[in-house]
Amino acid sequence: MDPRTRQQAIRLYDRFTHEGTDRRAFMAEMVKLAGSVAAAELLIAGIAASPAAATVVPADDKRLTTRTQKLANGYSAYAAEPRTRSLKATVMVIHENRGLNDHIRDVARRLAVADFRAVAPDFPSLQGGTPANEDAARDAIGKLDLGKSVGDAVNILQELAKSSRGGKVGAVGFCWGGGFVNRLAVSAGADLDAGVAYYGPAPDAPEAAKVKAPLLIHDAGLDERVNRTSFPWVEALRTAGKPVRFYLYEGVNHAFNNDASTERYNKEAADLAWRRTLDFLGRYLG
Repeated sequence: MDPRTRQQAIRLYDRFTHEGTDRRAFMAEMVKLAGSVAAAELLIAGIAASPAAATVVPADDKRLTTRTQKLANGYSAYAAEPRTRSLKATVMVIHENRGLNDHIRDVARRLAVADFRAVAPDFPSLQGGTPANEDAARDAIGKLDLGKSVGDAVNILQELAKSSRGGKVGAVGFCWGGGFVNRLAVSAGADLDAGVAYYGPAPDAPEAAKVKAPLLIHDAGLDERVNRTSFPWVEALRTAGKPVRFYLYEGVNHAFNNDASTERYNKEAADLAWRRTLDFLGRYLG
């Protein structure tokens, strides 16, 4: 498939998954673009995250301990940390609009092998947890009261700080979770010590004045939907004198970090962004 057609398919998929395009209309457009139902389904499978994708850090990695735990306000979470008795700085991992899945658990373990305690809340857990079906998971997350979820996350930060090295807690989020990190920075004040937002929709620019935590923002050059809000947000943070680092990865798509999506994943950008993320968290949580 030529790059232009591939990019059109990715835009169609993003409209479907983020803007509420009707499934029937979405499939009709994809079939028209791909040439057949079978080709459209194959293309969608390459864009969507695959539950069968290989993990970077295995679930049974002997360097780590992992568990499911309960958090403030009744949320369930996946936690991963190094096998040591010493306290670790904590990073809350905020999932995409697909919920807490194997990819996000793997991201938590990647943080744990970098010597952080990683805690990934399942934000639909109060309504029964993340559904296995991706469409159902997006629907469940779309029904969440975002303001309540962010307020509950502030309580979780405060709870985690009590057992974290130096009382420090950061947050890393992707897509829906990246937008969540931005909003968490607005609401949490000094309770958040560092935030990293990957291609997340941003709050209104005047909210930047409320941010206390240093922020690292990764945006994708081809992600017009997110960049329409993210660019003004970064500018507002800078104007307000807030500590923010911003990187734009040219020529890559939304979700470029998600190695479970073969059509959108960009290894070079993902690796660079991850190195920057670990350096940033090490500086502010170390």
